[in-house]
Amino acid sequence: MRVDFSLGNTPLPLEIQSVVIAGWTGRNLQAVQHHIDELAMLGIAPPSQVPLYYRVSHTLLCQSESIEVLGTGTSGEVEPLLIQQNGKRYLGLASDHTDRDLERHSVAASKQACAKPVATALWDFDAIMDHLDQITLKCWIEEDGQEVLYQDGTLAGIRPLTDLCEGAGMADGTAMLCGTLAAIGGVRPARQYRMEIHDPTTADTITLSYDVKTLPIIT
Repeated sequence: MRVDFSLGNTPLPLEIQSVVIAGWTGRNLQAVQHHIDELAMLGIAPPSQVPLYYRVSHTLLCQSESIEVLGTGTSGEVEPLLIQQNGKRYLGLASDHTDRDLERHSVAASKQACAKPVATALWDFDAIMDHLDQITLKCWIEEDGQEVLYQDGTLAGIRPLTDLCEGAGMADGTAMLCGTLAAIGGVRPARQYRMEIHDPTTADTITLSYDVKTLPIIT
């Protein structure tokens, strides 16, 4: 599947053949346990090992301003996006939107149930490798008519991305969502998301925003 990105002002169409969702990727084991605990409050079983690498359909990647989900029990997560093509790696931004109701029964199935919004811009991974830990991730959600900060941290809170690439066996044509940060106030659904990944060294920012439209559950 072709996905149209840009590298600076240069169009960068990439062929994505497989998508990996890396889970439980926190570098701080206490933070990982915190995320496991907050999901356990939703009835979601703990992982068999950390990290885990889930495979989902590459057709789930989308660059639309809205996604449609079944019911009200879904939520998004800000995540760094790694793509490998022709031996080169690129860093971008994505949301691992997940069906939390289904997650109680199968995490793998819940990952497959929702579209994965991705930003259109990418950075050259090699050009930023020397300061990856300084790069920040933030997510805001709409709540009670106001935008509130939902996630906030740096890549220092996530396992080294090169280690995740090795663990996932990254190959050309692979896109990987690399894990997330703890939710401020706990994991919960929202109708609107705004996310960014920011490089304080270069002052560059990649942004991603999308709305969530819910479809009724018919029985």
